[in-house]
Amino acid sequence: MALKGNLRDFTTAQLLNLINLAHKTGQLVIENPDESVWVYFREGKLAYAKSDGKENGLATILYESKHLSGAQLRVIKEKASQMGDKELGLLLINANYISQQEVLKSLITHFINIVDRLFTFAEGFFEFNNDVLPPADKIAVRVSLENIIIDGTRQMRELEQLQDEIPSLDIALKFAERPGTNIRNVNLSAEEWGVVSYINPKNSIRQIARATNLSDLEIRRIVYSLLQAGLVELYRPEGAPTPFTQRRQPLNKSTVVEQKSLINRIISRIRSL
Repeated sequence: MALKGNLRDFTTAQLLNLINLAHKTGQLVIENPDESVWVYFREGKLAYAKSDGKENGLATILYESKHLSGAQLRVIKEKASQMGDKELGLLLINANYISQQEVLKSLITHFINIVDRLFTFAEGFFEFNNDVLPPADKIAVRVSLENIIIDGTRQMRELEQLQDEIPSLDIALKFAERPGTNIRNVNLSAEEWGVVSYINPKNSIRQIARATNLSDLEIRRIVYSLLQAGLVELYRPEGAPTPFTQRRQPLNKSTVVEQKSLINRIISRIRSL
């Protein structure tokens, strides 16, 4: 029987901790309204990950990691579109386009980036399917989860702080009225310029995030930096409801004990699957 639940009750960090502690092999599926992610584990270690919000083919991953040029990517997609990742990787290594270490490093970075996004999912459903392995034509890796969990937990804390500064993604942005300021003269990153290009009182921050393929955490980081620089302002149209923000209450002792007991029960459940 698969283990199923809601991220409101059990976070990504807790799920990965359980898989790590129980040394489980299988597939974790997490779905929220914007994205579905499949993560595979072997004996408690990350083996493979894919998202329906990203291109998951080896050629594109190598292009994004600067190991293939745009021209090489186009040729591969035209000539080797029917090849699986294992076959394509072997072909590129034997042709001296790339080394085995570079292939594995690119894949590991890509997989970890996908898992990192899960820590920003505030809602969604998860399902763990025991002993389900990655697709046969994909290249699996073996990455310990400890550092991923530590970094992800740090992201969750950062997201909580940014949620206090930007309580809703359903409000819009407008350029600040600062005479003499020309945003073209400001040194912005490519992602920041992508966000800036969509700034319009008709576009909510959530819509901008979807258009630029940014996670909740990523869009809040960029908007916060633009706000701090005085380049933009939050804009709420007249009549729009004020976003409700719930103050986080500290856990009392009985709640902590209940959570520890719940975690222990779920660890036992996963080990018995």
